[in-house]
Amino acid sequence: MPTVADLHKTAELEKFLVEAGLYEGEEESAKREEVLREIDQIVKEWVKKVTIQKGYSEQMVKEANAVLFTFGSYRLGVHGPGADIDALCIGPSYVKREEEFFVTLYGALSEMEEVTELQPVPDAHVPVMKFKFRGLPIDLLYASVSLPVIPPDFDISQGSVLCDVDEATVRSLNGCRVADQILRLVPNAEIFRKTLRCLKYWAQRRGVYSNVTGLLGGVSWALLVARVCQLYPNAVPSMLVSRFFRVFTQWQWPNPVMLCAIENDDNLGFAVWDPRKNPRDRSHVMPIITPAYPCMNSSYNVSTSTLRVIMEQFQFGNKICQEIELNKASWSSLFEPFQFFEAYTRYLVVDIVADDDDDLRLWKGWIESRLRQLTLKIERDTKGMLQCHPNPCEYADPSIQCAHCAFYMGLSRKEGMKIRGQKFDIRGTVDEFMHEIGMYTQWKSGMDLAVTHVRKKEIPLYVFEQGCQKTRPPTPICAEQQDRSGKNDSEVCTTTVSLVGQLKRKYDSVGGADVDSFKSVRRASVSPACEEASIQLHDDANFGLTNCSTSPHGSEGSTESGNSCAAVGTIGLVDETSLPGCLMPNVENDPIRTILEQTPSESVVEKDERKLEGIESLASSNCTEFMEVAEVVAGTILTENGDIRLSGHEVI
Repeated sequence: MPTVADLHKTAELEKFLVEAGLYEGEEESAKREEVLREIDQIVKEWVKKVTIQKGYSEQMVKEANAVLFTFGSYRLGVHGPGADIDALCIGPSYVKREEEFFVTLYGALSEMEEVTELQPVPDAHVPVMKFKFRGLPIDLLYASVSLPVIPPDFDISQGSVLCDVDEATVRSLNGCRVADQILRLVPNAEIFRKTLRCLKYWAQRRGVYSNVTGLLGGVSWALLVARVCQLYPNAVPSMLVSRFFRVFTQWQWPNPVMLCAIENDDNLGFAVWDPRKNPRDRSHVMPIITPAYPCMNSSYNVSTSTLRVIMEQFQFGNKICQEIELNKASWSSLFEPFQFFEAYTRYLVVDIVADDDDDLRLWKGWIESRLRQLTLKIERDTKGMLQCHPNPCEYADPSIQCAHCAFYMGLSRKEGMKIRGQKFDIRGTVDEFMHEIGMYTQWKSGMDLAVTHVRKKEIPLYVFEQGCQKTRPPTPICAEQQDRSGKNDSEVCTTTVSLVGQLKRKYDSVGGADVDSFKSVRRASVSPACEEASIQLHDDANFGLTNCSTSPHGSEGSTESGNSCAAVGTIGLVDETSLPGCLMPNVENDPIRTILEQTPSESVVEKDERKLEGIESLASSNCTEFMEVAEVVAGTILTENGDIRLSGHEVI
């Protein structure tokens, strides 16, 4: 049972959450209810129109009906201001998802003034229609059940609703079924809600709230909190938050977290999570099992890398909660934002660009859904030695008018695997990722992306939160060499070459450079022969720039092709504290320096025995310059013997 001190700490916690603005006002709550009533009426009228179009009798038209359920944070009662509403429309058996929901209902919504940013995602794991209705974000799912008429009091909790439906429909239905089961299985729903609201906010502040990038989504957080509530049925929120971190820092993954026993139903025959029977389930590293049949792993997206990130944050939370219990810290300390851009020395940047905001929304959604695969591929190709921390936030330069955004991934060696001067070649990995991105069926001219490798000191200032400053001012890494030589060589010392003018990415460490020289090598690539071996995890050392691979959406010679470039090559991870004051690559072996000092021509390329190949410009001229910064990059690595080598950050 809670002590007086526990009750006092709970009051302080609730006050903190209110002051943090986690509760919406009465006006916004009323607006949500009104919007849901309007959408409910829209889907009812839509089903009646479909019934008429299919030639059913007047009686069928009269009885035609659809019901609307909510799920997710709204159904659990933990949504905050501006949060989206997850809704499920259930319709009769003859109103299909592919033919009617994503066609006729989509058409009806697209003509409504109240609806904006309409985005159908029919190929998603759970097919969804995303849009804003009078400014409120809505994620609308559809399930066609095996009933000719949907009664107004339709009970979604009954197992019979799963009869004669496909797996996509089961996943759609289970959002509501899982939310209801969670509320039934916790000892005190109100205390559960307060604790979950607190821990969701903590997860967002610490950068571990995102299912799509391989972290934990809303359902997983709800299940973890619900399990702790079951373990401590008499506890109040302050106690539960502390116990949450205490329990899960000691949890022996991959032992599953379950609220109840896994239910099997041989009559329905759907596969349930069971690593004894399903080999695929054995690979799950952090299983958190949903309580409604068919039981699934809500955290199947979690990888070895992201599990490490989550566990590190659990340990942070446990440490702070111990200090709070000893009155050595306040609740605000627990919610300090994670300084992602101070945590690593190397990052991958995924730059995304499109012609307009609507195209960017579609293009970004597709790429974001595949970022988890990039993490998995890097783990696979480096045998788990190079780990990735995907940042769930997206960033865009506010000074740029072009429709664009970027995602960042922190890179680090696996703990205990630090080898001085070790390199990781992930060019083939990124190439495979780019190929998969190129399979996007709704690709349009102007959609493009680039994957680049940058250092911490090259992160642009606009990604930092307001009031958050870098720990040290950005300085050119070749300042000492410039002083000794009297020459301005800063353009060859940055990992990303930038243009003067309307730059689409602004790295702090970029020095002055000749604009014409940079433009002359725009979208160019150089592949010099390997001259000597280096400490790497791949067979052939490559210190130059390789060719840029064109997206399969276009063909050679077509200016409408979607050229996707990855400026990623051999990545050398070294501790920044061990770097000397200047890391200047050998000028004789530096292809970038050669290109920058001379106007490229066929004779120069032939003389240097290097092949210069250009690729088509982006179809969208207003976004062309945005991609230039990610295309020609050079970096330096300190090898084991102390020599300085140029590491190829290649355009693939």
